[in-house]
Amino acid sequence: MGIFHLFSHKAQRAAMKREDFAKLPRHVAIIMDGNGRWAKKHKLNVAMGHRQGVETLREVIRHTDDLKIEALSIYAFSTENWKRSPEEVGALMQLILEFFASEIDELDEKNVRILILGDKSALPDKQREVLIEAERRTGDNTGLRLNIALNYGGRAELVRAAQLLAEEVKAGELEAADITEQMISDRLYTAGQPDVDLMIRTSGEMRLSNFLLYQCAYAEFLFPTVLWPDFSVADYDEALKAYGGRERRFGKRL
Repeated sequence: MGIFHLFSHKAQRAAMKREDFAKLPRHVAIIMDGNGRWAKKHKLNVAMGHRQGVETLREVIRHTDDLKIEALSIYAFSTENWKRSPEEVGALMQLILEFFASEIDELDEKNVRILILGDKSALPDKQREVLIEAERRTGDNTGLRLNIALNYGGRAELVRAAQLLAEEVKAGELEAADITEQMISDRLYTAGQPDVDLMIRTSGEMRLSNFLLYQCAYAEFLFPTVLWPDFSVADYDEALKAYGGRERRFGKRL
């Protein structure tokens, strides 16, 4: 029996189907928080917490695809995460290689399209090559859009969009006064995708941590207290059900 099974406390309830929900979000974003605390709780090193978190991620991706949700964005590694210990950063970089080696065939077979959000140029060569190949291989797929944020920061993404627009203004292709919200959206990493409908952050922390700042303008937020490695498909279904009970007014009165 593997280490991941030894520490499995997840609810074993059958996963819900699309028809079981009153409504579903088009775009779910998840901040996968609590890996380090999970490891500490089980007296393991933090790398084992991240490994167990990858097991959770596999289940969540599969269920999201089964429910035919359009887009799933996950916060895997922020621009601030480089400040963590070299051992933890190294473990996270290794997990990138292992995840794609083990999952790319299934993701491609299921018609999932992978998009990396963030600056790939600052990543180690092996990791950058794997990510570029995953985007290339799945680039024509038309199913779930799986957005993986790596070396990502929401403010940096907005700066990048502003720079792209500024270059067009400088080249005489655009007037500054004509810049619209849609033009900004079209220059974000998530261009062409719906804005985030539901943002989930596990472990009970209640902050965005610089994730998809623009795209979450009208998102619904849920902060389950369960640590990410223990977040089950049943927990995910509960979050999706809670979303279905929300009234979304977008500034209007109903």
